[in-house]
Amino acid sequence: MPVSSSPLRFGWPARALWPLALHALLLTACVMPQPIETAGIETPKSSGALSGLMSSAGYPSLAPLMRQVTPAVVNIAVEAKVANDPHAFLRDPDFRRFLDRFGLPMPELDETERQRSLGSGVIVDAARGYVMTNEHLLKDATEIMVTLKDRRSFRARRIGSDDATDLAILKIPPVSIQPLPLGNSDRLEVGDFVVAIGNPFGLGQTVTLGIVSAVERSSISGNRLGELIQTDASINPGNSGGPLINLAGEVIGINTALIGPTGGNVGIGFAVPSNRARAALKKVMGGR
Repeated sequence: MPVSSSPLRFGWPARALWPLALHALLLTACVMPQPIETAGIETPKSSGALSGLMSSAGYPSLAPLMRQVTPAVVNIAVEAKVANDPHAFLRDPDFRRFLDRFGLPMPELDETERQRSLGSGVIVDAARGYVMTNEHLLKDATEIMVTLKDRRSFRARRIGSDDATDLAILKIPPVSIQPLPLGNSDRLEVGDFVVAIGNPFGLGQTVTLGIVSAVERSSISGNRLGELIQTDASINPGNSGGPLINLAGEVIGINTALIGPTGGNVGIGFAVPSNRARAALKKVMGGR
């Protein structure tokens, strides 16, 4: 079944769910312990989480890893003003003649409406308050709110973006949270376990587990985003901008797109590789 390459409206409006045909959707959806340096950006060392994937009861569990990484994953709420299409009757010549006949003025309707979108992000430099997310989530934003796992909320401002990777950097006040390191996505292999963390459908922070289904996947969203990581970890609208994490607790991708018959997950999600995210981060931040 063919997949449309035309992206739909970005982000996930909180007020409604759209019935969608099968589309590649931009979502409003790191591998090795050796860190890669990022100029001007804090890159913490991996904590060696692989050695501690056991529950307090002694059986295998991702809970210890999630306790470590989830505080650095944030929910993002965006208020935006979007253009309204004028109502059909306002374009009707007969309606205009009717108004002119009786000397009535043309109705004045607001040409814009407020839209609220929900997504996710990841703290990449806590000391500077830098949060990475998807650029499409911030389209036409008039207000951006970032909420931490501990429910503290901050008004954020966008300080830069990179269209080629659909990534943007937000600024919030400095926070005492361990940021997540960016791993080496070039070392990813099909079959590697990965965890997606985000805010699907505005439910709140949610964790899903899967594997890397493919690497260097192209022709998604008209190939505008270049080569992406494909995963079957559940990614839905609202996961946009959240991290894809390996079992060493490193970010190996930023979740950005999905394919689904109704805009929901069918096991085909996509993330921008962390090495491309690192390059975009360096480009956006420059000498900051």
